[in-house]
Amino acid sequence: MSRIKGQNYMHGAAILTVGVIIMKILGFFYKIPLGNILGDEGYSMFMGAYSIYYIFFTLATAGLPVALSRLVAEADANGRAKQEEKTFRVALVTFSLLGLVFASIMFFFPDWLAAVYLENPDAGPSIRAMAPAILLVCIVSAYRGYCQGNGNMLPTTVDEVLEVLFKVVAGLVIAVLVLRSYPPRHPMALPMGSAGAIFGVSIGSAVSLGYMIWYKHRNYSTLAAPYTAGFHDPNDTPDDDELVDPAMKIVKNIFSIGVPIAFGACIMALLNSVDSKLCMNRLQSAAGFTYRQAKVLYGVYGKAQTLFNLPAAFITPLTISIVPAIAKAVAKGQRGLAIKVSEDSMRIAAAVAIPMGVGLAVLSEPIMKLLYPGSHVAGPALLRVMGIASFFVCIVLMENAILQASGREKLTMVTLITGGLVKIVINWFLVAQRPINIYGAPIGTLVSYVVMALMDFIFLSRALDRRPRVLRVFAGPMFSSALMGAAAWGLYGLAVRFLPPHSRLSTLLAMAVSILAAVIVYIFAAIVTRSVTKEDLDMIPGGEKIAIFLHMH
Repeated sequence: MSRIKGQNYMHGAAILTVGVIIMKILGFFYKIPLGNILGDEGYSMFMGAYSIYYIFFTLATAGLPVALSRLVAEADANGRAKQEEKTFRVALVTFSLLGLVFASIMFFFPDWLAAVYLENPDAGPSIRAMAPAILLVCIVSAYRGYCQGNGNMLPTTVDEVLEVLFKVVAGLVIAVLVLRSYPPRHPMALPMGSAGAIFGVSIGSAVSLGYMIWYKHRNYSTLAAPYTAGFHDPNDTPDDDELVDPAMKIVKNIFSIGVPIAFGACIMALLNSVDSKLCMNRLQSAAGFTYRQAKVLYGVYGKAQTLFNLPAAFITPLTISIVPAIAKAVAKGQRGLAIKVSEDSMRIAAAVAIPMGVGLAVLSEPIMKLLYPGSHVAGPALLRVMGIASFFVCIVLMENAILQASGREKLTMVTLITGGLVKIVINWFLVAQRPINIYGAPIGTLVSYVVMALMDFIFLSRALDRRPRVLRVFAGPMFSSALMGAAAWGLYGLAVRFLPPHSRLSTLLAMAVSILAAVIVYIFAAIVTRSVTKEDLDMIPGGEKIAIFLHMH
């Protein structure tokens, strides 16, 4: 069967974004109920184990699939279908071996990782339960990288939705069944309940791998002239070298591109786990809280983190799509196109990230009270700071993707290491202060990402040989978001005055009114300020109809 047609980078990003929306809805029915089922204390075990898993997950999937995507995109741009297939086969073996190593560490040393590294011994069973998932995810990432390199984002979207769907169903069912199997207040009830919930990730990953194997076999089982290049290289044979084995040359290329990206991204994954260890340690040893009190404080921080990660999830599809788009433009010598894609991507990222961050900050109190009733009172203030920080996270993600696609992936390591050190230093001093305690963690996050965003901007200006036009990128979204935030804050305060107090239904209705009004205000302001243009909408499925409906010219 011949190859299927790919999409332009905005079309691909739109497809991935639809998947993100579905996944976030499904995630709502996973982490929110799970946080209430396990409580603040149990959720700290879940978050601690997830932070360990995320280190290995990032090492395996953050850099190497991007490298594979870039190599496939470059081969595709030059009409070399056989080189694409050879690259994929070598990557599949490499990723599988890597996943096996990571899975073995999680399976055989969970108690050490939980007790020594996280200082949360109860997270051990959850870490072991995630071991199969990391092996499966590594294998899946090879298939996703291959499809993305061909400009095809559809299988990644469908695959991720299937993965999350089965994770949600299996995780919640297993968690409830495990908790019910223990008598009340049994010391192993929460650790095993958390492990049961986390095992759902492995089940979802197994379904994900099955789908990607089927999709690759069905749509890319035979070689054909690549559609993107528009021609076929008559000398299309896999790269060979008399001194270097062809497979080893591909492995070297994958690692030379992927390792700096993976290492840089891993810094942030390490930060999450160090954050867990540091917060638990400083809350107890310096601020004077008991082990249980520290778990509760870190647990509510973890709940706020779930919402804090929401804006970045909507930016990630765009970062995935622009890497092959910019790589192909650079490979063809179309530097002007690469600069245009980079600038447009940053503007669109700002148009999405700023209003979401403002919304989280302005409505932090009703959001936490509605989603996590009974949680620690620190929740709303934590989310308020993290809502502001989420914007800088999104900008750093986009800047890093542009640098990676431009062949400057090593610069992202410098940025992330610097930001990580800033966060550790701030957390070390602030979390230790009893009046500040867990509030120091989001402050450290905010400051560290501001530093990283500024550093990346300097590197980006040099990589593109032109400084991105800051006003064009940020002015419109910031102005529109300010109006939106004022509307949301004012209408929510007005609505709660006319509704019965201390009621979740009242909170929900007031939030619904304020969010609806905020969305309308933002859309109108974004059109007026050209934060989103008709040209942007024309590049996504159904965008022309949306532009006509909104009277955009």
